[in-house]
Amino acid sequence: MLPGSIQRATLFDPNTRVRKGIESQPSIRATNLSHFYGTGELRKQVLYGNNLTVYPGEIIIMTGPSGSGKTTLLTLVGALRRVQEGNLSVLGQPLEGASPSQLVDFRRNVGFIFQAHNLFEALTATQNVRMSLELTRPDQSIRQNTKDAREMLDRVGLGNRINHKPKQLSGGQKQRVAIARGLVHNPKLVLADEPTAALDEQSGRTVVELLQKLASENQSTIVIVTHDNRILDVADRIITLVDGAIRSDALVKEAAILTQMLAKCSIFERVTPRTLTRVADEMTIERLPPGTQIIRENDPGDRFFLVRSGSVSVRRGHPEHEIATLGVGDFFGETALLTGQPRNASVYTREETLLCSLSKTNFQSAMAESASLETEIREAYFERK
Repeated sequence: MLPGSIQRATLFDPNTRVRKGIESQPSIRATNLSHFYGTGELRKQVLYGNNLTVYPGEIIIMTGPSGSGKTTLLTLVGALRRVQEGNLSVLGQPLEGASPSQLVDFRRNVGFIFQAHNLFEALTATQNVRMSLELTRPDQSIRQNTKDAREMLDRVGLGNRINHKPKQLSGGQKQRVAIARGLVHNPKLVLADEPTAALDEQSGRTVVELLQKLASENQSTIVIVTHDNRILDVADRIITLVDGAIRSDALVKEAAILTQMLAKCSIFERVTPRTLTRVADEMTIERLPPGTQIIRENDPGDRFFLVRSGSVSVRRGHPEHEIATLGVGDFFGETALLTGQPRNASVYTREETLLCSLSKTNFQSAMAESASLETEIREAYFERK
């Protein structure tokens, strides 16, 4: 790393959170999770060794082809099916081997929203929603439960349908009653299977805004199985399942921010947007305390670094003296990777710092694509001549 290579890349708010709940314990942690249907010769595997970690406050959208195992995974997380193989802990409760009473207590903190509305035909919209409160808050008065149920129905746009029974409601209205029932008790975890499929754009947007507010204010975890492209913008992460296995897990909003930051780095000026997006997805994000040594002078280069928030001190010599201070959007570590020479300075965090890093292999791959692109442009230019 040479002082002349230091670049200012961007002006992002250093207080922006990289991952909601990054300091918290995971709300969902699955390890080698598999599942089967049937027995004997009819036994069929539908989930294959999945690993997943989700934090409080995250909104996860799960996509994939029909039959890829999305709903099965959702029902395992909600303890509606027993864990057969692997480990699954949700809201701090290990679900494999949990007793019936433990599962009952666990489900009080979960909001379920499924395509099949499962409304009681003999009950009004208010009564259907209030039932959720009677199960999760048995000590609360009927008057208060009724008030809360009606307020939630009003928030989903059904304030004028509170006394209607399901047979008097359209499909979209029934879905909104089911959504109100799933959210009225402010659950710490919401599991939703196609919650907006039967809704028009305005109603769907109202619902996802409710989910966003619950995630933000209550630090609730939201997991949505959907094919509705209209709501992809609310996702913190998009997880794709194919043939029972998680094929990709993209930290969407952070990847977009990192892509913009990388685009402003001179080292990546010839890299295509597609490659930058891939590079952002390949980066590792760490929160480091003040005084942490990131690289040591004369060590071999193994990673490229980008300051996401905070600042670092660049030092050289024996005894060390500071030659530069780097802040948000600055990068370092590229010289050793490009030249093959040892690190020519040491770097320490000056304060708590979020640091993004890229492996040597992935960095060199991006640089190779940059060189390839430049060659193609030159060749195309001379062909025109």
